[in-house]
Amino acid sequence: MTSTTEPQTEPLVDPTGAGAPPSAAPRPARTLRLALLVALLALLLAGTAAVVHLASTRPVPALGIQGEQAALQSERESAMAQAEQFLLRINTYGPELLEGETMPQYRDLVEEVITAKFAADFEKNAPLAEATVKQAGVGRSAQVYSTGVSAIDDDSATALVAGSFTQSYPASQGSKERVDTEPAPFRVQVSLVKIKGQWLVDDFTPLTGDTQDQPGGGQQSGGLGSTPTQGATP
Repeated sequence: MTSTTEPQTEPLVDPTGAGAPPSAAPRPARTLRLALLVALLALLLAGTAAVVHLASTRPVPALGIQGEQAALQSERESAMAQAEQFLLRINTYGPELLEGETMPQYRDLVEEVITAKFAADFEKNAPLAEATVKQAGVGRSAQVYSTGVSAIDDDSATALVAGSFTQSYPASQGSKERVDTEPAPFRVQVSLVKIKGQWLVDDFTPLTGDTQDQPGGGQQSGGLGSTPTQGATP
């Protein structure tokens, strides 16, 4: 009796994997991809946090060019405002400010916006204005039309100020009625320095007209020019 043996064959493999049981899925590969995704998210969050911290602790560098331009414009405006105040204050006085022989309030207002060096020159010349006020009743007022900065750095600036001033006199001896002169235009170059964070006027130079008709007399040392004496007509 002869027995025959069936030849053994390999089981068929479904190339699509559809017949494979769920347990046969490639879990290690999915786990690796998930771990990489988590790591990338962590790096992204860390980078964002670093940028936010840098922006909050170092605001000026973070602002870049726009921030520097804004800071420069702020300095320009401060210097222009101080130059304007100087021209207005040095050219605003009259009999109402006299206290005896001097005008203490006038001096104080001017010296608030100038350097100590300039104040020394101003104090030497302020009596000229005070004398004309006392003797002839002279008054002066000013208007500023425009102000600009031609040069500026960390501690110095040059400003240009244009405007006009008007002088007034009593209509007659002892009269309270006053007569105004025609406004006299001026254009002045003002030098400023920054001291303890504040812009102060250190000198000025008239750019047009007769120096005696310039604001403050127009003398470069900060002196006050001559004005009509008692009995002069406008």
